[in-house]
Amino acid sequence: MEIVLYPHPALHFKSAPVRAIDASLRKTVAEMFELMYDARGIGLAANQVALPYRLFIINLTAEPEEKDEEIVFINPVIKKRRGQEVGEEGCLSFPELYGPVERSAEITVEAYNLKGELMSYDLNDLAARAVQHENDHIDGILFIDRMTEVERAKVAAVVDDFEAQFRDAQGKDKIPSDDELTKTLKQLAAGNA
Repeated sequence: MEIVLYPHPALHFKSAPVRAIDASLRKTVAEMFELMYDARGIGLAANQVALPYRLFIINLTAEPEEKDEEIVFINPVIKKRRGQEVGEEGCLSFPELYGPVERSAEITVEAYNLKGELMSYDLNDLAARAVQHENDHIDGILFIDRMTEVERAKVAAVVDDFEAQFRDAQGKDKIPSDDELTKTLKQLAAGNA
């Protein structure tokens, strides 16, 4: 398992609901936390490891020792949104790229945890922003998609460079073609892989 970089097709793939909370899913979540900590991130969506499932993880401290700060969101639904604010965001699938994004200031989100319990969280500040960012991932929406045209233009050269590097790796057969990657995603989403 590894964090995929833009423009990997998984990043624009609308995820399928998680059907079962089992040992395999718990192992996947544990591996995702390890990857997130290694990358010094505070959130990671399943799409970012090329798994098309409605699942993401958060630990706002980015500290692996702070296990009590880890939250797993399985099949999340944002129930309420209040207010608007602009803040800077980054993404582990776009290393070193940052930009301002407008998000709801406060949200209420429901999701299942690894015990299969339906949890509800009222969030604001960084927690609300992180959950909205990761929830977008599982809908195939990236933070650059939420930037204004002016702000997107400022980072266009960097985004183009990510694309050029990805296509170069595909040309050297280091990464499968988009068609092959998309076929695998569809099989996984359908539960056939």
